[in-house]
Amino acid sequence: MIKPASNLPPNEHASRWASENIPEYMQEEEAFECVEDAAAGQINRLELETSTRRFFEPEGPMRNSEVHGGRPYEYRPQQAAMAEKIAEILAVRSNLCIEAPTGIGKSFAYLIPLIFYAKQSPGPTIVSTETINLQEQLVRKDIPLLQKLTGEEFYATLAKGRSNYLCLRRLRLVTGERSEEYLPLASLKLETDRIAHWAEETTEGDRDSIDFRVDQAAWSFVCCEAGNCLGPRCQFYRRCFYWKARREWEDADIIVANHALFFTDLKMKSIEEAEQSLLPEYNAVVIDEAHTLENNAAEYLGLRLSSAGMISFLNRLFNPDNAKGLLMRGGEDALELRRMLAELKDQVKRFFSQFEQFLLEQQESVKRVCQPGAFPDILSNKLESLRVTLSDYSKMQDDKDFRAELDSQIQKCYGFITGITNFIQMSFTDFVYWIEEDRSGIVLRAAPLNVPEILTEIMFKPSFPVVLTSATLTVRKSFDYFRSRVGFMNGAELRLDSPFDSNQVRVFLPQSMPEPNHETYSTALLEQIPRFVSITQGKAFVLFTSYQLLRRCADNLRHFFEDNDISLLIQGEELNRSAMLKEFKRDVNSVIFGTDSFWTGVDVPGEALSNVIVTKFPFAVPSHPLIEARSERIESNGGSSFMHYSLPEAVLKFRQGIGRLIRSKNDNGIIVILDRRAVSKRYGKMFIDSLPPYPVQFI
Repeated sequence: MIKPASNLPPNEHASRWASENIPEYMQEEEAFECVEDAAAGQINRLELETSTRRFFEPEGPMRNSEVHGGRPYEYRPQQAAMAEKIAEILAVRSNLCIEAPTGIGKSFAYLIPLIFYAKQSPGPTIVSTETINLQEQLVRKDIPLLQKLTGEEFYATLAKGRSNYLCLRRLRLVTGERSEEYLPLASLKLETDRIAHWAEETTEGDRDSIDFRVDQAAWSFVCCEAGNCLGPRCQFYRRCFYWKARREWEDADIIVANHALFFTDLKMKSIEEAEQSLLPEYNAVVIDEAHTLENNAAEYLGLRLSSAGMISFLNRLFNPDNAKGLLMRGGEDALELRRMLAELKDQVKRFFSQFEQFLLEQQESVKRVCQPGAFPDILSNKLESLRVTLSDYSKMQDDKDFRAELDSQIQKCYGFITGITNFIQMSFTDFVYWIEEDRSGIVLRAAPLNVPEILTEIMFKPSFPVVLTSATLTVRKSFDYFRSRVGFMNGAELRLDSPFDSNQVRVFLPQSMPEPNHETYSTALLEQIPRFVSITQGKAFVLFTSYQLLRRCADNLRHFFEDNDISLLIQGEELNRSAMLKEFKRDVNSVIFGTDSFWTGVDVPGEALSNVIVTKFPFAVPSHPLIEARSERIESNGGSSFMHYSLPEAVLKFRQGIGRLIRSKNDNGIIVILDRRAVSKRYGKMFIDSLPPYPVQFI
């Protein structure tokens, strides 16, 4: 278990720890030696490395045609090199950053050494990924195939957060005779009844296995929650889907988790004297899709409070608008609590209205808060009164199910109180605080700025090896920028070449494009997009950095697409991202206009995607509070926020975007860059140099 010397460390603590433990002049081999001694006798390095190497040899198990869908096997030296390096790192219990371009087969490259390592180690190893698709691929497809090919007996399982699992006890409450006491809206009854019917058949109780659309509000009343779990005292404990999954995690050799669960667990384990955690004690970690590591750490180690979440919490107890909620059961005994809740609901609205008014006055949807106490806390004292009164009321209840539901709300109430106090008082040092408005209402956010120091302290110590991998970790072929953003230390770096032929792609840079800030820029886009879409007859992603510009281009180009019988799929319209991708793959000649979420995490092999058009380099909005605060921190330390943050971040995201194009050796296509800064600015060369050695045409 991770036990740092203190809670999340201030900068000077992390820096002192680093200087005392891993001097800057220490070479890679020396770092390996110092941690290898600690692990001596535990891992048979020769056996681990030999088993890994033999698996990937040209005459090894990878020749099995099942791996390649019946196609002839093509030995990939990059894949073998990646696997062998990971085996070495695991054996000496060090850390590794490895850039593995698309097509290498990185999941096999890290799973094979993990399998052989897990067989020699007590406790499981963790693979953490960002996307559900990759998690499912690993557990449902890759790992079962590797079990067959290796002949090794090992157990792997998928780990998800508690709320992904159905709670049979809570399901009984909302579908029983007194269901109206547990559901604040009568309309939810139909949804929970459908879930109950599914529950009769499911063996996993996992929300993702439901074959119909589930309303989030309905699911929140039947899912597992930490605050109201009775554990072994529950009559459904032996059948509980969540605890069954937890027992499987304990028995597993490999656990596949997502970043949210991994970082939540890491946060819990980083607290001194913490008695609980989510994941078992593990002996190695692989972070796939590691290019998102800093932002994931900032999000899950930070603070988030929403007006919608707080109103939902109050309605769960008592909704004065329809006289529903848990406390309707109490009759006269709960009269005072219901009165308090009715007043609190109005108070919550007043509390969040001050932030809404602030955004309105600033004419912004996102705005930073810089001074503690800038907004009055008119809520936490009243929430504390509710918590105390509700706690006293809960202690008087004989029904353990009812009491468990109340205790869960008491725990949530305490979380709201501490969250509000920490936000208003800006209690955390080296954090940035801001207000934002989304579709659900007002959200109060805070995120740490010292992510590198935090991760150095709680993640990159040599107690267990950590492997970070992604297709895009380097800028100008160097890991320096990535390492500085995530605090990586005590390990090695490996950058692999692409297995694809550079002649699979042509890059076009129209020299007639104006600068993006020129008034004629959007008009020029309306000319150039049809020009290049016509070359491939659709089959294109057109990537934008602004939804406003996307809408303008979409509205003005609809007739072009209709006239040329090309389907135009527009982000933000009736289809969600998954449905858009499904339709894009089905209709080979279609085109997607997408913003942020289409730059990363999208896999469309084959002819369907033959063209990626980059309208503008993906620089982050500098006025966003998190970006602004990170930039200020760099400037205050004597650096250039543009050269040391904004530019390398944009280059990495650019690499992610154009990486959507070539996913196999059979893919061909074009990349179009409609940002004149590629040639007009000195830094434009960094974007061009970040491309594989594709032929570039200036036209």
